[in-house]
Amino acid sequence: MLRIRRLLCENLECPIGLATANPRLSWRLDADSSQPPVRYQVKVQSGPEAAEIWDSGVTASTDFSVRYAGPVIEPGERAWWTVQVWDGGGNSAISEPSWWEPGIGDWGGSEWIGNSYAGGPRSTAPSPYLRKEFHLGSRPIRARLYVTALGLVEPYLNGKRATQDEFFPGWTDYRTRVQYRGYDVVELLNEGVNCIGAILGDGWYCGHIEWRDRQAYGLQPKLRARLMVDLADGSSTIVDSDGSWTTSFGPILESDMMHGEAYDARRELGEWCSSGSGKGWVPATTFEETVGIVPAPGPAVRVIQEISPIGPPRPIPQWPSNLWIFDLGQNMVGRIRIKVKAKPGLTIRIRCTEVLDAKGNLYREPLRTARATDYYTCKGDGEEIWESRFTFHGFRYVEIMGLDNKTEDPPAVDTVTGVVLHSEMVATGGFECSDPLVNQLQSNIVWGQKGNFLDVPTDCPQRDERLGWTGDAQVFVRTAAFNMDVAGFFAKWTQDLEDSQGERGEIPPVSPNTGVVGGDGGPGWADAFLVCPWTIARVYGDLDLLRKHYESMKAFVGWQEQTHRDFVRSYPGYPGFGGFGDWLSTNADTPMDLIGTAFFGYSADLMAKIADTLGHAEDAARYRQLFADIADSFRRHYVTPEGDLVSRTQTSYVLALQFGLLDEATVPKAVDALVHEIERRGDHLSTGFLGTPYLAHVLSDHGRPDVAFRLLMQKTYPSWLYPVTQGATTIWERWDGWTHDKGFQDAGMNSFNHYAYGAIGHWLYSRVAGIDLAEGDLGYRHLEFRPHVGGGLTHASAWLDSVAGRIEAGWRVEGGRFHYSILVPPPSAGAVYLPSGEVLQVGPGRHELECAL
Repeated sequence: MLRIRRLLCENLECPIGLATANPRLSWRLDADSSQPPVRYQVKVQSGPEAAEIWDSGVTASTDFSVRYAGPVIEPGERAWWTVQVWDGGGNSAISEPSWWEPGIGDWGGSEWIGNSYAGGPRSTAPSPYLRKEFHLGSRPIRARLYVTALGLVEPYLNGKRATQDEFFPGWTDYRTRVQYRGYDVVELLNEGVNCIGAILGDGWYCGHIEWRDRQAYGLQPKLRARLMVDLADGSSTIVDSDGSWTTSFGPILESDMMHGEAYDARRELGEWCSSGSGKGWVPATTFEETVGIVPAPGPAVRVIQEISPIGPPRPIPQWPSNLWIFDLGQNMVGRIRIKVKAKPGLTIRIRCTEVLDAKGNLYREPLRTARATDYYTCKGDGEEIWESRFTFHGFRYVEIMGLDNKTEDPPAVDTVTGVVLHSEMVATGGFECSDPLVNQLQSNIVWGQKGNFLDVPTDCPQRDERLGWTGDAQVFVRTAAFNMDVAGFFAKWTQDLEDSQGERGEIPPVSPNTGVVGGDGGPGWADAFLVCPWTIARVYGDLDLLRKHYESMKAFVGWQEQTHRDFVRSYPGYPGFGGFGDWLSTNADTPMDLIGTAFFGYSADLMAKIADTLGHAEDAARYRQLFADIADSFRRHYVTPEGDLVSRTQTSYVLALQFGLLDEATVPKAVDALVHEIERRGDHLSTGFLGTPYLAHVLSDHGRPDVAFRLLMQKTYPSWLYPVTQGATTIWERWDGWTHDKGFQDAGMNSFNHYAYGAIGHWLYSRVAGIDLAEGDLGYRHLEFRPHVGGGLTHASAWLDSVAGRIEAGWRVEGGRFHYSILVPPPSAGAVYLPSGEVLQVGPGRHELECAL
């Protein structure tokens, strides 16, 4: 039986507003037989019951995507499509219909509008409300709202929200581009008088986005919108944002992404977006802006789930009223909903943190200058429920001040709810094993991704930073692509990287680049521009990202080619940034130039693979030669005549081995030296951000998974499980974020939700459970199952909803025998490497295998 699901257009479900006239249409297939798909046919219509406008024809292929090649679809028109698939056994299935709509290239008479009041570099301004009434002469039959903002926007029609997207239009380099989306709003309109409105927030555009003053891009938030309505009488109406709109301030007194939101419910504007309201409002201000407006290529931020406190709040006596601390049991990212009943004018202060100090109070020093505080002033008309709109926090613990409850009469548990926000990404993988601590580690990895994949891959979600650090993203991207479908997320962020690229080809350490941390990211950070798109291409089998950014990738490698000295990067006097090194390693400083040269080699190797994949043979040959030259230089500069490395840190050995920079004779010596260095430290790692992601893989690839397991199962600092034993529910920034002997680390750099070290997830999935891509494979068509047994585990399993279909791998040990169950999707095949040394070739279907241990 076949079942077709998850029809996507350019990685999005039913998008309104596409940048391309020839979108890539893709689908997922479930099959309960081993027969591979052999043919597909995609049909496109101009409506569910309308005439067909394009037919791919019955195509002999095992692909799960096709590029639309039919006539141009006009803006505002909807193209409906279905796909039919046949397998080798003659079975077939037809999908449910899906659709897409192209974007608008012409914003007509719309203008950027807002309120003239802007605040200052340190002083915030209230959130402006905007509205306009308009008349529809007959019943609306089709309506599309296209909207964007410099800042954040929450659009309304006739008093109802027009979308559930949060923090829209997201963060881009507003000097280059800003994103828009389209929404089907016909159900929100009526014949007669209607009202369109919007609430604006500072967002990343003019609020605080790091530790410096606000207004990094502009002075105040601005709206641009176009509402296009077709009516039953055959006429049409367009409502544009322009000077005819009116504006006012309401209850949102402050909305800052880092400092928080202040809301005075007594200042609410009632039915402000309904006809007949808006008295006393003043004309909106119009603005001239030259920023490009483009369709949003990635997923929107949404409310994903809600979390309740795990028990009653704990009081902290303080005059004039108690502080109440609620424990949500999970370090999360989002906002706080409160439910209270109080007298008019009572102001409730809401603060939050990730951890508590030794006295049980909020430990807020790691927030640095981020106030991370919300204020709600009650209107006093019974039960009031409120949550912020335009801010987010990273927290587990919530402190409420202002309630008049006595210590013996605590507020209800449901006074506080955690509202989880992140970019909407479908869960695509999971891992489980016999050790509860490792399972908690896996949960921490996933929650670290949830908390930091909020429109851009931030390093941390709580302090005055929250930047799109490139180093963190590149080490974690492979793990991320197992946990969730991140194809669209990284398509958007790769464009951010290109927008941030310097004239010489350099890539900055953060993107979108605010300019506060330099123009060259240095080794291991800037390389995200190659690592992330290459990983997305491999995992999802889609080469579009590589094609789109190929020339810019070449320019990045060209920047390194122009600035090396004897193929060494990051040497003293290097004209770029030498790098952050092996960030937060433990008493093991790896030389900057060794790291820089190793990553220069990695860049050349990746570019050779990318060029080969795209069919650029001459480029591929040139980059292979560049890699050979760099590897030769690496050996001359960093390998002694005796075959050892001049730097004996774990990261030195790991990078040299992982990137293939050593000759065959030196490899066994390097492996032995790496193991010796680990054992010398009592089976503890000393690697930082750059060495840690590859450490376990290098050990596995060179016959020492036993050492990798000893590192994984280590419970004392520094190790992956030490934070778990201390109650961590996300990944820490530092191995020693808190220790028994020293307490908290430096508060200036101590995040408790920092996903980089969660890159160990890739090893759990690909080596412990055993699901991996074969070398050179794209889209999980050629699989490798290399399960590792060790660490005292008695079973382990993983599943992956890949673009080729569902993959499963699970093993258990019983009576000295290894039992392995795998599921290979119909279009794929694989090789199984059993612990006994036997290698089996398997085709589609379920396979039950076993061997002696």
